[in-house]
Amino acid sequence: MAKIILIVDDSSSMRTVVRIALEREGYQVIEAGDGREALLLLERTPKVHLIVSDVNMPNMNGFEFVTQVKLHARHKFAPVIMLTTEVDDAKKQQGRTAGAKAWIVKPFKPPQLLDAVSKLILP
Repeated sequence: MAKIILIVDDSSSMRTVVRIALEREGYQVIEAGDGREALLLLERTPKVHLIVSDVNMPNMNGFEFVTQVKLHARHKFAPVIMLTTEVDDAKKQQGRTAGAKAWIVKPFKPPQLLDAVSKLILP
């Protein structure tokens, strides 16, 4: 059974790039355009094995989203990778505080993302 990864990004082209890279490695991908949409999607999803989230999004940013996920009994242990243009150390610390396990800066190379996914996704 394929591991399910949730991609949360307001850029549909970025979601497509990430989805293609992950699907090539055999992962099942679900997508949301912002944190609020992602939380609704998680309500209908039995298990997500990993989350890749942007920081800067409308309606609910990545930090608020990750904070909410970590309060959710079913998904609180899903590792989170922040995939963002943010490079500031204070933002990275804010991500860690929210519960993110990795930080990848856009633009990124798919092997960089896949390496982080393979290290974080639970068997």
